[in-house]
Order: sequence, then C-alpha cells, then structure tokens
Amino acid sequence: MLARVGRDSLARNSVLIMLSTVGTSGLGYLYWMIAARELPRSAIGTATALISAATVVSMVANLGLGHMFIQRLPGAPAATWSRIVSAGLLLGCAATAAASLAAVLVLPRVAANFGFLAGPAGTAALVATAVALTASMLLDYVFVAHRASQGMLWRNLTLAGGKLVVLVGLTAAGLGSAWAVVVAWTLPSLAVTAYTLRRSLPRLRPGYRLAGAGLGAELQYVRGSLTGHHLINLAQAGPSALLPVLVTARLGAADNAHFYMAWMTASVLFMVSPAVASALYAERTNAGGRSASLPRAALVVLVVIGAPATGLFLAGGWILTLFSPAYAAGGATLLKILVLAAVPDAITNLAVAHWRSQTALRRCLRLNLLMAATCLTLTWLWLPRFGIEAAGYAWLTGQSLGALAVAVHALHGRLWPVTREDGTPRGRSAPRPRQPRAARPPQHPIVRGRPAMPFPSRNRRPSPHSRPRSRSWRAP
Repeated sequence: MLARVGRDSLARNSVLIMLSTVGTSGLGYLYWMIAARELPRSAIGTATALISAATVVSMVANLGLGHMFIQRLPGAPAATWSRIVSAGLLLGCAATAAASLAAVLVLPRVAANFGFLAGPAGTAALVATAVALTASMLLDYVFVAHRASQGMLWRNLTLAGGKLVVLVGLTAAGLGSAWAVVVAWTLPSLAVTAYTLRRSLPRLRPGYRLAGAGLGAELQYVRGSLTGHHLINLAQAGPSALLPVLVTARLGAADNAHFYMAWMTASVLFMVSPAVASALYAERTNAGGRSASLPRAALVVLVVIGAPATGLFLAGGWILTLFSPAYAAGGATLLKILVLAAVPDAITNLAVAHWRSQTALRRCLRLNLLMAATCLTLTWLWLPRFGIEAAGYAWLTGQSLGALAVAVHALHGRLWPVTREDGTPRGRSAPRPRQPRAARPPQHPIVRGRPAMPFPSRNRRPSPHSRPRSRSWRAP
C-alpha cells in the first residue's frame, strides 16, 4: 500500500499535504490548549480576532500568486524561476502590508470591538502577522507546484513547533495578555520563512537567487492572476476567514473565543479537501497530469476524512473539554454542525479544482460567489438571534447549496452533454466528410491549363490518302 502511494504522484502529494495539515493542527491544539488554560477568555478572543483579521487581509492582498506559481514554475529555467518567485514574494508582501494599514484605519471605526487595533502595538502586530501569513502561504505553493510537498511538511511542522515553544516560554515568563499569543504566533513564522528563502529554495531549485529585478516583467502575469484565480480564491476561502471577524463584530471577543475553538477543531476536516484539490490541480498542470482523475481525488478525500469526521461528531464535546469545560459547553453544538458541513465542502472544493484544470474560471467564480454570499449574509442576520451556532448553520447552508449546484450541473451535463459522441459541439451541424478529389487530367505540354489532346499514336501505319500516288510528287 505504501509503495503504491509512493508511486502515485497525486496520492503521495495529497498525503504529504494532509500530513502537514494534521501535524500542524495537532501542534495547534496544544498551542491553543496552553493558551486557553493560561490566559483569560477575553485575551484569547482578542488574539483570535487579530489573527482572523490578519488572515482576511493576507487573503485579499496575496493577489492569487500561489496558483500563478503552480502554472508557471514547473519547467521554468533557473533565472526565470528566480524572477517569478522573487517578484511574487515581494509584490505579495508589499500589497499585504498596504492592506494591513488600510484595515487598521477602517476596522476600529466600523466595529468598536476592534478598538485594540487603533494603537501602534495593534498596527505593528496586524502588519507583521498578515505579512508572515502571506509569505508562508506563497512558499507552500512553491513546494506544491514542484510536487515536493515533503518540503512543505517539514516547514510547517517546524513552524507549528516553534509557535508552541515560544508560547510556553512567554507564559512561563509571566506574560498573560493577548500580545503573548500574537507574538508566539508571528515570530516563528518570520524565522521559518527566512530560513526557507535562505536554505530550502536553493535546494529545491539549484541556481535560485532572491532578487528584486524583473518586477515589471511579472506585472502582466500578476494582473492576469488577479482577475482570474485570485477572485476565485477570495470567494472560496473568504467566508472561512471572515466568520471569526463577523462573530467578534456582532457578539464580542468572548463569544469569538468559543467560536474559534470549535472552528479550529473542525478545520481538520476542512483542510483535507483543499489539500487534495491543490494536488489535483498541480498534477493536471504538470506534463502528463491528465491521469489525475476526479474520482481518484474524491476517494482520497473520503478515506481520509471518514474516521475523523465520525470521531469529531461523536466525541467533539469531550475534545473541547481539553481546552476547558466552558469551551465544551459553548461550542459542542457548533462543532457537530461544522462536521456535517465537511461533506458538501469537499464536493465543492473538488469541483472547483476540476473546473480550474478545464480553465472554466467563470463557472468556479459563480459557484464560490453563490456560497460566499449565502454564508456571510445568513451569518450576519442570524448571529444576534442564534448565537455562535448561527455561523455553523450559515456555513452548512452555503456549502449545501453549492453542492446542490454542482450536482445539477453534473446531471445537466450527463443528460444534455455539450458535445456529441463524435466530439462536435451540440447546436452546430456536423461537418461533412471531405470527398477525395478526382485525378486531374494531364496538362498540355505547351498551352498551360488545358488538357492534353488525345492525339493518335505514331506506331500505326499512315492512312492511304497521306501517301503520294505517283512519282511526280517527289522532289526532283
């Protein structure tokens, strides 16, 4: 079994991406468990609200460069490869820093619960956290583009372990505020990113050099990525990042702490299908990757999330008690709702990856916009009435509506296929088979363009009237 997975590029990279997710999530549980036991819920709510805001800013400002890496990096020469990666990192981090400053000016004025961002400390924390998230995400896509997800695995495990070590050190030193959580979250990310740029990328692509030259040549590709894949990414991942922000704005930081713990626990399931979808898209982008089929990707997702989903649904309340009994009482119902939403979420993620590989970007965008608008609108309307469970109901409704749209599209394509059996588009008459041309007659040797005259052959005896009848016909 292990040998077969090792030979199958799609299965191998999917497993590596999911191992990275599971390992990071496991260390993340320990991280938040220590934070929940050492810090008050208000501090946890403030820290998670800032991290969620930084996630939204990073998502908006990364310009869709990750999928551009998947499209352009495989097979690129060393100089071009260096220019693509360097320009992507510089542009993405610069745009993230600018968007963070804009968020500092807007969020405290829109929602009073984000007043902690108004000071210099809040501004610096948001900018640093958002830039670290953007750089980390883009570097992950570099490894995925080369189907070298083992580099992504070790990098993320080191990052998660570093966060845990720094948090333990800060809490042991007596720092009990929200800033201890933020510093422990951001500082290891910056350190691991610097090490990846210095050591890991030259091993991944010999000849790589980080340089600022060539930014102008990459702007056209960034513009194409911004208007294509980036809008799809925003509509797809935007609701998951915005939900903690909406909960904080509508209910406050304390309720957001309960929501974030349940959401983080269920995110183990929500990270599986995007990982497989990224591997599927990378396989189809590389040469010979058309063998990566959608049913195989769906089977990988089903095998991986089956047991964890059952365990979280049955024992989710007990898992939340590891943080504290208050988190279990506040988020057990929400966790069950989120587990149910993992199935339609997997369907829509795989459908979007499949349509991306077919360059049906408008269809991907319409599906993601439908789910995002449904989820965010219902969350904003239901939060004051139903509490934090409203976000789970809204998420389940949006994902179910998207899965229904995928099923309708698949059924429509099966009943009324776009192409006939011979491959011609429907609605157009099939082209008539071309008839072979008749052999052209031989051309006249002197008068070009006219057929040759059927002169009689010269091997026959001349006709009688052509011979002289007497000797007087002869010349003297």
